[in-house]
Amino acid sequence: MCYTHLVYQLQACARHQTPHIGKKLHCHIIKTGIDLCRSISNNLINMYGKCGLIRDCLNVFNLLPHRDPVSWASILTANNQANLPHLTLSMFPAMFKQDGLQPDHYVFACLVKACAILGAIKQGKQVHASFIVSPVSDDDVVKSSLVDMYAKCGLPDIGHVVFDSISSKNTISWTALISGYAQSGRKLDAIQLFQKKPTKNLLSWTALISGLVQSGHWVDSFYLFMEMQSTGIDIVDPFILSSIIGASANLAVLGLGKQIHCVVILLGYESSLFVSNALVDMYAKCSNILAANKIFGEMFQRDIVSWTSMIVGTAQHGLAEEAFSLYDQMLSTGLKPNEVTFVGLIYACSHVGLVSKGRYFFNSMIKDYGMSPSLQHYTCLLDLLSRSGHLEEAENLIKTMPFKPDEATWAALLSACNHHRNTDIGIRVADHLLSLTPEDPSTYILLSNTYASAAMWESVSKVRRLMADMEVRREPGYSCIVLGKESQLFLAGETCHPEKDEIFGLLKELDAEMKRRGYIPDTSSVLHDLEQQEKERHLFWHSERLAVAYGLLKGIPGTVLHIVKNLRVCGDCHTVLKFISMIVKREIVVRDANRYHHFKDGKCSCNNFW
Repeated sequence: MCYTHLVYQLQACARHQTPHIGKKLHCHIIKTGIDLCRSISNNLINMYGKCGLIRDCLNVFNLLPHRDPVSWASILTANNQANLPHLTLSMFPAMFKQDGLQPDHYVFACLVKACAILGAIKQGKQVHASFIVSPVSDDDVVKSSLVDMYAKCGLPDIGHVVFDSISSKNTISWTALISGYAQSGRKLDAIQLFQKKPTKNLLSWTALISGLVQSGHWVDSFYLFMEMQSTGIDIVDPFILSSIIGASANLAVLGLGKQIHCVVILLGYESSLFVSNALVDMYAKCSNILAANKIFGEMFQRDIVSWTSMIVGTAQHGLAEEAFSLYDQMLSTGLKPNEVTFVGLIYACSHVGLVSKGRYFFNSMIKDYGMSPSLQHYTCLLDLLSRSGHLEEAENLIKTMPFKPDEATWAALLSACNHHRNTDIGIRVADHLLSLTPEDPSTYILLSNTYASAAMWESVSKVRRLMADMEVRREPGYSCIVLGKESQLFLAGETCHPEKDEIFGLLKELDAEMKRRGYIPDTSSVLHDLEQQEKERHLFWHSERLAVAYGLLKGIPGTVLHIVKNLRVCGDCHTVLKFISMIVKREIVVRDANRYHHFKDGKCSCNNFW
């Protein structure tokens, strides 16, 4: 077999990813004693790399007596493809220290890509500086890679400078920069750059829309998606659909999600794994866990994202046993959990008070799977301990965990101390929290009420002075309800709504009926120095009550009311919604800042544990 034919066969194995044939060719080369010239060696490295056999790739590379820039480009590319970008950067210095070679444009492109994957901007700038003074400093491929790196590292302006220096701009450089601006939240810059692009294909639309979804511009992404459809762009890649499904999930607008689901079916992408995963997540976040479960059950293929999406979804809806069952089923398929899976499992424990089970999962991720818990895992465990009244253990954990606890973490512990009426720990936590100079207005109200309940009036005055000096204003609570194609947003205390008289009248009727059934307002979440009547008036105008009243007045009788609230539902409103669901015989689903509440027949799915 001649050299040319061997090279051709190895290239075919790399192209079609047939490692078993490639290994036979390698054996043939060794057995017949064919000289491992650089061309054959480099193609062996390329073949093993493209087939994902990184160890074989490294073995061939390390045995090479003479390596050239092509050998280095091949091994560095293989490292990146095997998701080992750190190996790319650690191996590179040997190129000139051991082999006395200078990087060419292919090697520079590999180094830049490794920095982009790792988000290693410091090393990326060093590579950029070396590229500028190299003989290949005019190479547009490397420049396009640099644009992508700066965009992914959140520095699109520097990427734009490099972009302007490219003599022949291709789709890759355009989309990288558009995506960089969009993901950084620079909506106007992203759209302006997109409009300048000579030709707009599906890839450029996807870069813009997906980037805006990631940066939280969900409504804008929908308008752009509709504009794209009006231009007649053929959706030959379903990735953009998974992005726009994600936007509807974050907006928690079920109607929009269903419309995109219809588009998915019309285009025949129901079998796409990442589209199905996005649909499972969307239906779970839009309070329709049954639809999420149906799609999950119909999936032909499931990966760790599929299982984790379902586990997290059931956990958020308070279905802990279902979450644990799914986890056991996932393990039986041979899949290993990832970090997000354990967040969902501990979260599930947190919302039903299963402390021992939560500790088990936390320890399991360390001992059984060798994972290092992140701040999110510690926060979930702290939440579980705090809610369940294990306040001393929670306080010890917050002091010993390897992450610096933020304001929200301390405030959550303080809230739990107030709930469980543990004044000793509550005062210690409050004093520490106050020393951090909090920024969240609700923290100051929590502090004020903590000190007031302990009759520490000097501390109350200090907190109030700080509130006045900093002009602290609590984030207004709002709730949104969707009825058919109509969406209504209500602010807490809103009195200018055109239907306010009808809403007020219905709430008064419901309030009277609730009191006849034993309702007593819980004013613990309102500032302590207000009169009782004033406290009750504050509670009466909470946004979720307004939204529910509007839904009862304008919605179709008997249908489920779906409400999204930006803050945590207070204890009193939680009680009120249970009463209302029993009085009007309607199911009410509320998605608040913490979880989902399904109110029906005077009960809530959270079992009063939230």
